[in-house]
Amino acid sequence: MTDKADPEPARETPGPLDGIRVVELATVVAGPGAGRYLADYGAEVIKVEGPTGDPTRRMGWTGPDETDSYFWKLVNRNKQVVSLDLKTESGQRNLWSLLEGADVLIENMRPGKLEALGFGPDELQRRNPKMVVLRVTGFGQDGPYALHPGFATIAEAMSGFSNLLGEAGGQPLLPPVALTDEVTALVGAFATLAALRHAERTGEGQTIDVNLLTSMFQIMGPLPSAYAHMGYLQPRLGSGIPYTVPRGTYRCADGVWVAISSSADSIAKRVLALVGLGSDDRFSTFQGRSRNREALEVYVADWVASRHSQEVIREFRRVDAAIAKVLDMKDIFADEHYRARNMITQVDGVAMQNVVAGFSKTPGRVRHAGRPFDADTKAVLDRFAATSSKAES
Repeated sequence: MTDKADPEPARETPGPLDGIRVVELATVVAGPGAGRYLADYGAEVIKVEGPTGDPTRRMGWTGPDETDSYFWKLVNRNKQVVSLDLKTESGQRNLWSLLEGADVLIENMRPGKLEALGFGPDELQRRNPKMVVLRVTGFGQDGPYALHPGFATIAEAMSGFSNLLGEAGGQPLLPPVALTDEVTALVGAFATLAALRHAERTGEGQTIDVNLLTSMFQIMGPLPSAYAHMGYLQPRLGSGIPYTVPRGTYRCADGVWVAISSSADSIAKRVLALVGLGSDDRFSTFQGRSRNREALEVYVADWVASRHSQEVIREFRRVDAAIAKVLDMKDIFADEHYRARNMITQVDGVAMQNVVAGFSKTPGRVRHAGRPFDADTKAVLDRFAATSSKAES
């Protein structure tokens, strides 16, 4: 799967963000993730690291004889990497040379630190009125929690998300991947594009306040409304959702787990008919299925448990109902759909996710993995020093 090349036009066509320059002062995942999405679609992203490097270089799994982690190589792909010590006069001077004429600055320092270094949004936009400044924090630029340490785990707990995860009566759980960081990265990239559109039309830059807590709170759907108007507090339901029944993961007779969803009423009716409940009035409506969720879930679980996974999947697909085997990474690398869609690419010897969205005219692409520390400092600084000298003359 991983050796399938991108289509040749994707390698030759500039991305839709070609000509946009981004300076990234962010570390770990959320801020750099936003930079990654912009870089994937053609923006020139210059990542500025401190003298000890971004800690993501040392986070997670590292290949044999490698110093940088796979996490680093994924999140910081398609970027140029520069090392500057912003506590020194020369480091600050070099940063200003990168920011001159840049379209975007991405930073994820605690509120006030960028200003303390002399690079606050007011000063940036005084010198470069069109600049978009994306600020990524745990809790936002103001409010009682603004200066608290902000990590994904804390946002997952405070957003209400963690309280929903886990089995009924069990402890609240946390997602086992960097979910909040990845969601916030997408929010940051989207918000940056919206602000760039405004700058393009008006010549006016602006500052964007994106944070982990707000990003996760946004995905809570109608639960805030349900509490505000009905006093409803959703309990932990394992894989269940109150308004979609049946829905969850179920174990087949051969030990294989499958996921089933009946979010659409038409699909729910097909599932009910398949398992022999098509004429049961208790389950004829969304509300009825929700009221009788325990009885319905037990019936579906028993139906699945008495059959081999191949039969379960075949029968669900025969009636055009939603089902899938629960895949692990070994399954994913063998899956025909992943292969057909080229969802995993290989670059610089590293297999990783391909670009997140396909474009028919100006596709994004993965050009290279995250670069070694200090790899581009001299070339980038020499280029912008020369540009600055020409402008002055």
